[in-house]
Amino acid sequence: MTETTHPGPALAAAKMHLLTPANPGVGTVVSSERCTATKKAAGIVRHVAIDVSGTPLAGNFIAGQSFGVIPPGTDANGKPHKLRLYSIASPSFGEDGQGNVLATTVKRVIDEHDDNHKLFLGVCSNYLCDLQLGDKVTVTGPSGKRFVLPAAPADHDYVFFATGTGIAPFRGMVMDLLRAGVTSNITLVMGSPYASDLLYDAQLRDLAIKHPNFRYITALSREKQLDGSPAMYVHDRIRHSRDVLVPLLSSERTLVYICGIAGMELGVIQRMAELLPPAAREQFIQADAATLASIPGWKRTMLHKEVSLTRRMFLEVY
Repeated sequence: MTETTHPGPALAAAKMHLLTPANPGVGTVVSSERCTATKKAAGIVRHVAIDVSGTPLAGNFIAGQSFGVIPPGTDANGKPHKLRLYSIASPSFGEDGQGNVLATTVKRVIDEHDDNHKLFLGVCSNYLCDLQLGDKVTVTGPSGKRFVLPAAPADHDYVFFATGTGIAPFRGMVMDLLRAGVTSNITLVMGSPYASDLLYDAQLRDLAIKHPNFRYITALSREKQLDGSPAMYVHDRIRHSRDVLVPLLSSERTLVYICGIAGMELGVIQRMAELLPPAAREQFIQADAATLASIPGWKRTMLHKEVSLTRRMFLEVY
């Protein structure tokens, strides 16, 4: 495969591991609210805000990073629970405007064990969702230095693709960009099964009304869209809104960020490979002629191998 160089931007400086599992900090829950507009959503997702003032985390995290939570108690083997990482859903200036309060987007994990069909409850997700105002939380971080905004944000346009709780880092990034007065084109494509599952929907719609350079587009996979168009996954939105998205994705200014459940990134990459002109496609995706001739048959295992992604595309999947 012949590769063309499309260097990524210099990224914002990110501090790392100021608090570790061996030397964690303690935060205090200051709010916990549902992220969905109604209780009809299929899952229970909460926006949990934690005051970390007085710890090294305060003022030292940026949008796109994660922080760790160490739940109390022990696992089935009697060992202390290990930390879990959660995306920071706050802008770099925090929920309080001073960088002292960070938040995350937590979905309760409620499932069955495959072998005995007994109830399985996610340890840390339910712990976080159960927390009450004033409760203490053991925290670490920040973590991550790749999935962040560029150091010169005004030099770029942005397309963010999210599903589910993958919206968390983009909430912070969008708020950072808008507060900084960046006039770049900022487009967020948010996918969910139903309109009732959309997270931060009212806030994002309000931001889109107030800021003409921010476009908020949804993709509902199990019901008609709000405008009456058919059900679609987030990657299908590239085709259905190609008049908006293809020119933006073809621009040399544009950076692409993708966050959500593992596997959702493949569809976005395939649609971009199919719909973008060759010169535009090569800014993000590079593959040999034989691979490009079989885009519908691409598998996730091909990413970063037969299908190479440039540093103008950022992935965070889980």
